[in-house]
Amino acid sequence: MPRRFGLDARKALGQHFLLDEAVCRRVALLAGDLSGRHVLEVGPGPGGLTRALLASPLAHLTAVELDERALAALAELEAAQPGRLTVLRQDALRFDGTALPAPRQVVANLPYNVGTPLLLGWLAQAAAWERLVLMFQEEVAQRIVAAPGTEHYGRLAVIAQWVAKCFIGLRLPPGAFRPPPRVHSAVVVLQPRADQPEPALFRAMERVTAAAFGQRRKMLRGALKSLGGAEALLEGAGIAGEKRAEELPIPAFEALARGVLARGA
Repeated sequence: MPRRFGLDARKALGQHFLLDEAVCRRVALLAGDLSGRHVLEVGPGPGGLTRALLASPLAHLTAVELDERALAALAELEAAQPGRLTVLRQDALRFDGTALPAPRQVVANLPYNVGTPLLLGWLAQAAAWERLVLMFQEEVAQRIVAAPGTEHYGRLAVIAQWVAKCFIGLRLPPGAFRPPPRVHSAVVVLQPRADQPEPALFRAMERVTAAAFGQRRKMLRGALKSLGGAEALLEGAGIAGEKRAEELPIPAFEALARGVLARGA
């Protein structure tokens, strides 16, 4: 399929196509029962995962693709699935998926170069999503599900696990893709929690985690100086200043974020 349309994967676009039908079905199954769901797929490329999703009982699939070379391949699918598939040539970073009807999910083999910013954008709107099923480089996946005190625990783990239950649903070797990347990949399933933070608290959490992990070798009294009043902030949250960011559980970061929000800093 990719060769027929002159669709060679481009490194600049972070493309590694997932074409194996059995693997695509396994990824689609991680979304659960898609009956009546409106699904967003980012970076469908030649449409391997797109076909697997359309084989489910979803209500509608919206595929957002920046590479115009993929549009001809996807147009065939769109014509074969009237009313069930909409293909948009658009930058996914600028696409507001919350405009899709609910209940809505994201299922995507994300382009490597924009996977993390896309995830952070969806997490900021986690209340709008029923589930996110996302393919990343395995190292990024590990950073999402990491526990405190482990090698990969950082800002991404704190924010993701704060707003969603996260687990790795599938790991894939480089050979599953065309062309094979240099790293393994993994699919992370994120199930947003019922209670979501207000936008102002989410922004405060982003500030706190950026400061804390931006200088992760420093003790928190030093790492949080950029927020102003670090000692008072830590004291108010009941956290010792000599602690380091990787030692703190997620509720401690929430306490710090609430402290930042309360003082309007």
